[in-house]
Amino acid sequence: MTIKKAILKIHLWLGLATGIILFIVAITGCLYAFQEEIQNLTETYRFVEKQDKPYLLPSEIEKIAKKELPNKHLHAIQYRKPNQAVEAIFYNDDPLYYVICYINPYTGEIQRTVNEFSGFFRFILDGHFYLWLPHEIGQFIIASSTLLFLFIIISGFILWYPKNKKAAKQRFWFRWKETTKWKRKNYDLHNITGFYILSIALIFAITGLVWGFPWFAYCYYSVIGGEKSLIYEEPTSLKIKDNDLIINPLDKVWLKMQKEYPNAMSIEVHPVETETSTIAANANLGDGTYWKTDYRYFDQYTLEEKEVSHIYGKFKNASTSDKIMRMNYDIHTGAIIGLPGKIFAFLISLLIASLPISGFLIWWGKTFK
Repeated sequence: MTIKKAILKIHLWLGLATGIILFIVAITGCLYAFQEEIQNLTETYRFVEKQDKPYLLPSEIEKIAKKELPNKHLHAIQYRKPNQAVEAIFYNDDPLYYVICYINPYTGEIQRTVNEFSGFFRFILDGHFYLWLPHEIGQFIIASSTLLFLFIIISGFILWYPKNKKAAKQRFWFRWKETTKWKRKNYDLHNITGFYILSIALIFAITGLVWGFPWFAYCYYSVIGGEKSLIYEEPTSLKIKDNDLIINPLDKVWLKMQKEYPNAMSIEVHPVETETSTIAANANLGDGTYWKTDYRYFDQYTLEEKEVSHIYGKFKNASTSDKIMRMNYDIHTGAIIGLPGKIFAFLISLLIASLPISGFLIWWGKTFK
């Protein structure tokens, strides 16, 4: 009993310390769950009328986009489905900006230019990642609270575990017909709900911590058998004297990717940034997920393909542990099993958000009788 009282104290004070943060993270997670579906319905500039003609080449898209945003750095060009606009992605760290120019891939008409750091869903995502604080501070608070959430989950299970069969009857389902007291109902709501969502809450916490702390990501990856680097690095191109061997290498890489991945949901190519950088390209084979993406790198002078030692390479070269790490976002959002997974993640997040409230009411009721 002494040990259980100590665990109760740990559970209580960790819950009180992180409750409001965990509530915000869970609620913003709920609101962000169907972001892609909602944006596709409301933001019509993302779509175009499919035409029986080839797409404009990346070099042509690049000219159009740079004319629209001449003082911005073009990070990538992403082609999606035949009825979707091509995205010219402008991104930079210093000064920080993230702008997408949506262009009709058949006509070159600019549909709209959007600041990705604005809007409702960006506001929600900033809350989920940073609590709307400066990124370095907010991310540390979120990650630390998520780490403490692991201890809350484990201590909660220990406190939930029934000491006998009689007690077990009240731990698996609500027996509200036997009582009219709201305190008892609230206690059951906290206790029973916590038990049923425990395993999914653990998954949410672990997948969230993979982004929160690099040391956690490395430990997690090592435990599941990973041996590659988790740091994304592009290989280098070897500059040669005669650089006229390849004309419009970005277009040639894109045409190669289009030929090799005719059923890809999206194909993205990255213009070279320096004399030694490679042309990075990727093809996403999953509809609504990202883990099956093929990442490839080509020498800008010879188009020789370069291999990498991190997990962001060809999908066929990924080990089981690499695939688990690649799945992290899709697992965290529930997208790994499609729309039903997102609905499930939404509901679980909503229940997680209820736990700090019901837990606080239990403490309040006992403290201020």
